[in-house]
Amino acid sequence: MPVIDFHNHFYPPAYLEALRSGSSAVEVTIDEDGNPRIFYPGDYNIAVPGHRDIDYREQVLKDHGVDTQVITLTTPGTHVETPATAAKFAALVNNAFAEIVRTKKGRFSALATLPLNDPAASVAELNRACRDLKLRGAMLFSNVNGIGLDDQRFWPLYEAANDLGAVLYIHPTHPVGVEAMTDYWLMPLVGFLCDTTLAAAKIVFSGVAERFPRIQWALCHLGGAIPYLAERLDRGFEAFTECRANIPRPPSSYLRNFYYDTVNFNPKAIQLAIAFAGIDHIMAGSDYPHQIGSIPKMLSSIQALDISDADRAAIYGGNAKRLLGL
Repeated sequence: MPVIDFHNHFYPPAYLEALRSGSSAVEVTIDEDGNPRIFYPGDYNIAVPGHRDIDYREQVLKDHGVDTQVITLTTPGTHVETPATAAKFAALVNNAFAEIVRTKKGRFSALATLPLNDPAASVAELNRACRDLKLRGAMLFSNVNGIGLDDQRFWPLYEAANDLGAVLYIHPTHPVGVEAMTDYWLMPLVGFLCDTTLAAAKIVFSGVAERFPRIQWALCHLGGAIPYLAERLDRGFEAFTECRANIPRPPSSYLRNFYYDTVNFNPKAIQLAIAFAGIDHIMAGSDYPHQIGSIPKMLSSIQALDISDADRAAIYGGNAKRLLGL
């Protein structure tokens, strides 16, 4: 059964060169093994060969039996730059992604990155990425320099995404309150999941998902805590008038239409997400090549699920193939 890894990350070499050119707000050093180390508040990423060498990465996929990866950029994202630099870097990344998709012929798909601190530039870049580069949508970070995705400055972007029927994939970045998460690696271990949960809840309660129904939403890391907390969000809808101000039906009715990747390698947690959103909204994800990611654990956790072979095939690749039109 074909395997499509929906959650993984790649830094195009030209983007890494741009970060080190002196025009970026991001600090980059080189570790003892020659890997770029990219710093941002509460965390850093080591850009190992799998992050930056597409030929090396392709061989890893062959070795593990993964047919396709849907590559995305990762933290810190272009939105930490000045608006002009963010737009330039986003275009550079998306051009590189489109070239990888073109030259690797089925091994890779991609979702665009956007200069989210400039909403107007993000609209233009999403249209260019989808219409000219033929990407299927974009990855959004869970907040933009502390601003929630429900903020109305982003609604023109959602209008464009709705017109395109685009996939918008929410990935965490350093959360508001990151200063409380700088020890024990709590930012990626806990904060990322909380920020994804918060972003999804705001997207629903603000009316974004109601107003722009053609957007195909997807959430990283099994949706943070969404499958676990959805019942509590529904209780809020019943109890508080503020939670009913922008939506006519319970939050879970929207959230069940979101897609969830399997970057929680506990089969029981994946079963909870299946029970919440259904087999047809769960997609394989590895978080490769981050230290905390794992292609083998992606594969083994899905294999361990007590489901039919047809359902397993849908999670391994069929759902992502349908969503992205591959």
